Amino acid sequence: MSVVAQHMLPPSLQSGNVDTSSHVSSSRSRRASGAYDLRHLWRFFENRDLSRERFGPPDAIALLEYLRSVPSRRPRRRMTLSVVTLDADGPATKLAASTVNRILAAVSSFYEYAILAGLLERANPIEKRLDPALQRVSDRHRPLMGRASRQRPVRRAVRVKTVQRVPRPLDDEQLQLLLAQLRGLRDRAIVLLMLHGGLRPGEVLGLHLDDLAYERRRVVVRHRDNHPKRARSKSRQERVVNLHEAETLATVSAYVMNERPQDADSRLLFLIGGRGTRRLEPLGYDGLVRMFSRAGIREPWVPPMLCATLTRPACGRAGCGS
Repeated sequence: MSVVAQHMLPPSLQSGNVDTSSHVSSSRSRRASGAYDLRHLWRFFENRDLSRERFGPPDAIALLEYLRSVPSRRPRRRMTLSVVTLDADGPATKLAASTVNRILAAVSSFYEYAILAGLLERANPIEKRLDPALQRVSDRHRPLMGRASRQRPVRRAVRVKTVQRVPRPLDDEQLQLLLAQLRGLRDRAIVLLMLHGGLRPGEVLGLHLDDLAYERRRVVVRHRDNHPKRARSKSRQERVVNLHEAETLATVSAYVMNERPQDADSRLLFLIGGRGTRRLEPLGYDGLVRMFSRAGIREPWVPPMLCATLTRPACGRAGCGS
């Protein structure tokens, strides 16, 4: 983010490649994504001969129109119909609606930081308004205090409507293909934890040996930021997941006792075994990708939606969130 807006920072923060989000806990990929999104804002300034001081709420609509016209030539697999354009550089698709909304959110957060840091003395150009309709939605997240809470749902005045899609679980054939190609106890333990416990990939990869409670048949999902392969949980809220399927913990225990390297110093649960050069390294996301590729499953919604395959009741019993 500092690459885009370093000149907006106070002198004490302008040394080197300073990041405005480095003062809060966030992943490196998230900071890079924020910087990439803000690059669109600076290109918009150059296109419209604007500056950060002159950018106001009326210009937010022009920014939305600009983002809807930006071509994207990066290879992507979209699950919706896309608009394809042809210009001097060849064919390209337009930015997805979700991408446009993410960029607008990054712009809003950036100006909130600038106002908080005293770099700007006016209102956020990306206005937010109360959304009473969202407050009446039954499935939305509600604060702990319920209606007594002062939190009110808000939405940005400038945004693109998107389709809220339901989870797309594996069908029975894909599930059998996945289970049949598992090579060892480690891979099977990973799949069963996601399948029966509803754990996300980053949560499984970040498990430590101390997070397992065999006698209580449960696993503690903790938020950590120190994984060597950058695996991390999506949520900062730690939780306890009850494992009602005996097969899951039995497989995990068998992996720890028989297959996990005994000479490992790491407390991480899932490590790379064998005799190769990467032995004793923590397992990363690339290992999960290869696992699903061997089964011939290449849809982008797997493995995050693995827990939705046949464990919607199990997720409810375990207390795992959606």
